[in-house]
Amino acid sequence: MASTTTTHKAVNGLEDRPTVDDPTGAARNADVVLGAAVIAMGLFAGLFYTFTTAVMPGLTAAEDGTLVDAMQRMVDNPVFPLTFLAAGALATVAFLQARSSGAAEAGWIVAALALYAVTAVITFAIHLPLNEELKQAGDLAGIEDLAAVRDDFVTPWVAWDIVRTLASTAAFGTLAWALVLRGRRGPA
Repeated sequence: MASTTTTHKAVNGLEDRPTVDDPTGAARNADVVLGAAVIAMGLFAGLFYTFTTAVMPGLTAAEDGTLVDAMQRMVDNPVFPLTFLAAGALATVAFLQARSSGAAEAGWIVAALALYAVTAVITFAIHLPLNEELKQAGDLAGIEDLAAVRDDFVTPWVAWDIVRTLASTAAFGTLAWALVLRGRRGPA
């Protein structure tokens, strides 16, 4: 008997989902967009975290040539910009959807976008130019003062990577909290 009651409650719970009372599917779409924004933000916050806590400590302990060679090979990864831009775009769409419905989570999404903006500014103003300078240094065999190239790159890169890791992690946390609030709101 308990199994029948549980099944009946589960079926009724599905019937009470926002999409049943929302013929356009806007509420369900907003759920999916916010969830996707959380995932994308988490992916790149996790990438920054990994660089801050594992990759860069390992590379800074290595020889100058190892660090320069490894970073030159990493800076042209096409997947990073796609995830990075997707996180901001999805969070922006999630904000527009939340704002249009007067949802309480809109403020948390704005906070996430502000933190994302900090991350983007650091990336575009500091990391990308440093990456480009490192690429322009050329092949290891042709670099006259490898230690100087390494030092000019690694010190500011690592310091600012810590800042953007903190900002992106906070952006992920605020978006996750917005998703929790959206879920607590329940059916429309």
